[in-house]
Amino acid sequence: MNIFSTCAYRLFQKVLYLASFFLDYKPRQRIDGNNAPEELANTLYIRNLRRPFVVVDPYLHSQGMDADILKALENKGLRCTIFDEVVPNPTLPLAEKAADKYVTFTCDCFIAIGGGSTIDLAKAAAIGVVYPNRKIASFKGILKVHRRPPYLVAIPTTAGTGSEVTLATVVIDPETRDKFQIDDPKLIPSLAVLYPRLLTSLPQKVIAATGMDALTHAIEAYIGKSNCKATKEDALAAARSIHRYLYRFYEDSHNEAYALEMQIASYRAGKAFTRAYVGYVHALAHSLGGTYNVAHGYANAVLLPIVLKSYGKAIYKKLAELSDYMELLPRSFTKAEKARNLIAYIENLNAKMGLPRQFDHLIKEEDLDALARHAAKEGNPLYPVPVLKTTEELKELLKKSDVTWGIRP
Repeated sequence: MNIFSTCAYRLFQKVLYLASFFLDYKPRQRIDGNNAPEELANTLYIRNLRRPFVVVDPYLHSQGMDADILKALENKGLRCTIFDEVVPNPTLPLAEKAADKYVTFTCDCFIAIGGGSTIDLAKAAAIGVVYPNRKIASFKGILKVHRRPPYLVAIPTTAGTGSEVTLATVVIDPETRDKFQIDDPKLIPSLAVLYPRLLTSLPQKVIAATGMDALTHAIEAYIGKSNCKATKEDALAAARSIHRYLYRFYEDSHNEAYALEMQIASYRAGKAFTRAYVGYVHALAHSLGGTYNVAHGYANAVLLPIVLKSYGKAIYKKLAELSDYMELLPRSFTKAEKARNLIAYIENLNAKMGLPRQFDHLIKEEDLDALARHAAKEGNPLYPVPVLKTTEELKELLKKSDVTWGIRP
């Protein structure tokens, strides 16, 4: 990358970093544990919120997995409107439809029960509610939501996205196939509810992919250049907990203690990256998600070790610090040894959970240029990555991520 682009991007990132000290990144409120439904109902009742608009994953709702939450709300006299049309990678038309239904039924708060797609849909719909005369797509980018959205409760049913505590929502424009983010502290949910019973029937492949999503959040936040003391602490704590509990939860998915530990780890990783940002792993994963509808956590799992290797010595110190905190190697090892071992650890963890080293003929050659351009546009200049990369360099990383080109990652 030329010196002029490098200087401009780094200056932009420095300004954002300094501005972060004046923005409201503080998490609003959190409820943990198996009494969460009753605590949630009491919280809403005390706030005089009586008509929740419940955005819920359709499979979860059809199986009655949200029944105890809905029952607790009903017992407190709250009248819920159910919106169960969520799809993976939510679209702008769906968010607009949800916003219209919220207004039609005169609801007064949002409750999102599901994975990252469900919570993202609720956030996007909340923007539509307070801006009825603007297209949600016009808020693409950072710090464009100037009105306070309705009270939003986020109840994650996976342990990975961190959406319950982040300022971002990710949506797809189906006309352009553009998967983009809207980032603003006003989108941080008012209340995060970590209810481990919702996670104990997850398929192993979902536990694996979402867990690696959380690990990607923690690592990309930690190795970036916009950390503060709080984001470092959250990223380190999240990485250590994921190391301790992800594979245990993968093997024993009915264990509520492991589920809650992973929920808290995901929450802390979310806190870290919502202020410190992510990096090219996410930029590339979003590009693939928009084009091929590939699951975000799965894409992150494949891309993470490939992108980390590409940064080279620039991240050895940070990866060594993560390794020490995760207790992967004795402290007597060199920074380079610890860094390379951490990347190998990620690859081995992926393999143990059935996640591949590369995509299997996912990426079409005719899409490469557009995919790389999309990732570059998302990452530059927003993400304070340790090493800036050009569109052409991101294209080479995409090639390394797919068996089509026969390149060893």
